[in-house]
Amino acid sequence: MKNPALLGCLGSALFCLCCVSGARAHGGHGIEEVRAGRVLAANCAACHGTDGKAQDAMPVLAGKPKQYIVEQMQAFKTGKRPATIMHQIAKGYTDRQIAQMADYFADQK
Repeated sequence: MKNPALLGCLGSALFCLCCVSGARAHGGHGIEEVRAGRVLAANCAACHGTDGKAQDAMPVLAGKPKQYIVEQMQAFKTGKRPATIMHQIAKGYTDRQIAQMADYFADQK
């Protein structure tokens, strides 16, 4: 191409397309939200397995609907759902952090 301005525009458009595609690959969530969810979800790995794929008696979180995870975490926070430790763990997260984790686990297959 002999037109550097056109080449620059095409390069910028391709970059933007890649960014949008990356966000859509994670259920339409922004990259920063996905990263935050992944970091927060790592705290759950000791009991619920890497990426929420539990191997033992603990519940699998991977692939569960976001709303289900949010509802369960809220139930733990308020004491509506009995637990040995989850009620204390859930109280340590904001509603946004719970939503970020729920998005992350819902996207896992």
